[in-house]
Amino acid sequence: MTVLDSSSATASSQVFEALKRDLIRGQFKAGEKLAISSLKSHYQVGLSPLREALNRLSAYGLLEQVNQRGFRVPAMRLEELDDIANLRSQLECMALTQAFQNGDAEWESLLVAAHHRLRRADEKPEQIEEWEQAHLRFHRALLAACGSSWLLRFIEQLHDQFDRYRRMAPPNPEVRRQLDAQHGELVEYALNRDISGGRALLDDHIRLSHDVARGCCDV
Repeated sequence: MTVLDSSSATASSQVFEALKRDLIRGQFKAGEKLAISSLKSHYQVGLSPLREALNRLSAYGLLEQVNQRGFRVPAMRLEELDDIANLRSQLECMALTQAFQNGDAEWESLLVAAHHRLRRADEKPEQIEEWEQAHLRFHRALLAACGSSWLLRFIEQLHDQFDRYRRMAPPNPEVRRQLDAQHGELVEYALNRDISGGRALLDDHIRLSHDVARGCCDV
């Protein structure tokens, strides 16, 4: 049960974030129609802020509106995942180029620190959510100096959509080890301002993760 702030605006924002997190984690099944009464009870929120949050999640792409009468979790569609991965590669490589060009010493320090926390999280495989948060922060730090808030906003939305698929796919320890190693290589490319090498590796990183995520459409 999630207890939220009583003010409508704050409660709506809080339930939006809580529901978004649970949708990405796979707490609701693909195709599942959400019961408003159950959501009100689980998130301890009133009808008005809940509906506002559900409408926002529908606009965000993590829910679908059903005949303007309810909401359901989108199905897992392979063609959609392929599209998301392709757009991620294009936009994140664009942001990486700009970040490598604009990044300063503070950005480098934040990136190195984010990678250190991710490495520490790698040492505790049982703490899945800790790793997920460290992983998200690392990728944010990598692109943070790109200078475009709109570009980062689009990337964040695509990353959330992609993670909904990835987290529902069967684990692949061998690929996970490759992806973890690539994080360190991305830091080296960033520190050396090697744009071509960084772009190639980031594209491969996304494609490799994409191959794993495609497994969710086979289960």
